Amino acid sequence: MSALGTAALRVPIPMGFRKIAALLSLALGGFAIGVQEFVTMGLLPNLASGLLPNLYRASPAAADASAAHLVSAYAAGVVIGAPLIIAFTAKWPKRRLLLAVLAWLVIATASSALLPSFLPVMGARFLAGMPHGVYFGVATMLAARIMGPGSQAKGVAMVLGGLTVANVVGVPGVTWLGQNAGWRWAYGTVAMLFALTFICIRLTVPMFPGNRHASINTELGAFRRKQVWLTIAMGALGFGGFFAAYSFINPLAPPVAGLDEAAVPAVLVTAGIGMTIGNFAGGYFGDRNLPATLFTGYAGVGVLLLAGNLMLHSGPGLFAWALLLGGFSQLIGPPAQSRLMAVAPGSETIAAACHHAAFNIANSLGAFLGGLVVAAGYGFLAPLNVGVVLTALGVAFGVVSFSLDRHARRSR
Repeated sequence: MSALGTAALRVPIPMGFRKIAALLSLALGGFAIGVQEFVTMGLLPNLASGLLPNLYRASPAAADASAAHLVSAYAAGVVIGAPLIIAFTAKWPKRRLLLAVLAWLVIATASSALLPSFLPVMGARFLAGMPHGVYFGVATMLAARIMGPGSQAKGVAMVLGGLTVANVVGVPGVTWLGQNAGWRWAYGTVAMLFALTFICIRLTVPMFPGNRHASINTELGAFRRKQVWLTIAMGALGFGGFFAAYSFINPLAPPVAGLDEAAVPAVLVTAGIGMTIGNFAGGYFGDRNLPATLFTGYAGVGVLLLAGNLMLHSGPGLFAWALLLGGFSQLIGPPAQSRLMAVAPGSETIAAACHHAAFNIANSLGAFLGGLVVAAGYGFLAPLNVGVVLTALGVAFGVVSFSLDRHARRSR
C-alpha cells in the first residue's frame, strides 16, 4: 500500500455531510486560485491604462505588452514558491499549512488591489503566485486522504474541479466586474474568496497530524528520483501542447472561424465546460486505470490538434473543437497529479505541488513557442502543429516512465 494510503488509514475520516463539506471547501480554494490566475489576462487593457497611463496614451499595444509582465510574474512565483515553501514547512500539520497559505493569498491579492503603481503591483503578483502550487499540493493530498485508498484520484479531481469551474463562471464574472467597476475590484473580490475559503477550511477540514520525521532533505529528496523528473517533463511538455493552441483561441476566432469577437467569451466558456467534464472523468477513470486514462487524454489532445486544421474554419467547428480539447486536456490532470504523488513516497506534498509548477511551465512554453510561429508569419493555425510536437514529446517521457515501472516489477 502507498504511503498516502497508509496515512489515510491512520487518521479518522469524516463521514457524511462533513466529508462533503470538507471537499467543497478545498474545491472553493481551487476556484479562487483559478480566478486569480486567469483574470489578469482578461483585464490587461484595464491594468495597462490604470498602471501605465503615460505609455498607454502613447501606445496601447506597448502598454498591454508591458502589463503582460504581471502574468509572467505570477507564473514565476508559482514555479519558485512551491518547493521553497513546502521544504521549509515539511513538519507542519497540513491543515495549518493550508490556512497559513490562504492568509498569505488574502494579503498578497489584497495588496495587488491596493498598491498604487506598476512595479509594486507586479511584486504583489509574484508573491500571490508563490503559494499557488503549495495550496494545490496540500489540498489535493488532504482530499485524497479524506477519500481514502482506491478513490484518491477522485479526491484530486474534486479540488481541481474548482479550478475548471472557475473558467466557466468565475473568470468571466470577475473579468466583467473588473472591466465595469475597475480592475482593483476584481483583485479585491478574489481576496474575499480566499478569506471565505480560510473560514470554510477552518470549520470543515480535519486536523491531520504533521510528519515528525519530515525535513527539508526528505521533501527535496523527491528531486533525486528519476521518475519525478520524467513525470514533470511529461506534464510540462505534453500539456504545453494544449497551451500552444488554447492561448490563441481569442485571435484566431474572427479571421479563421469567421466569428465576431463578441463570440469569443462563449467559446472560452465552452472550453471550460469541457475542462470540467474531463477533470471529473479523469478522477473517475484514473482510479481504475491511471496509465490508460493519462495516455487517452494525451492521445485525444494530439488528435484534436491535428484535426483543428480542418475544424477551425467554421464557427460550429470551433465550438466543438474547444469543448473536446478542454475535455481531453483535463482528463490528464487528476491521474498526472496522482502519478507524481505515487512516484515520490515520503515527499508527496512537494511532488503534488510540482504538478502545478509543471502546469505553469507548460502554459509559458506553449504560449511562447506558439507565439514564435505566429510572429514568423505562419498564421494562427501554426501553433496547432507546435502543440502536436510538444504533446508527442510529453507522451515519450510518459512512455519511458511507465516502461521503467514495468522493468522494476519484472526485476522484483
